[in-house]
Amino acid sequence: MRWSEFVEKECVDLRSGEKLGSFSHADMVIDSATGRIESILIPVGTSFFKKNNPEMELDWSMIKKIGPEMVIIDSAIGRVSVK
Repeated sequence: MRWSEFVEKECVDLRSGEKLGSFSHADMVIDSATGRIESILIPVGTSFFKKNNPEMELDWSMIKKIGPEMVIIDSAIGRVSVK
């Protein structure tokens, strides 16, 4: 799957059923040694200045299913932290 296809999806938590956000303005954290995706940073809230926005970090291991319209994560597995 291409990143351009992935960013069109919504993120939903399996445990709470809560919509966590969209991947449309998300960034990836990649391990430079292995090239593997470690986590995804999703902006929380809206602002004209990106550096003022807090970000929610989702471990890549939390992703359970990538469907045609949404990505389902399991928050019990990894960490969801807001920076």
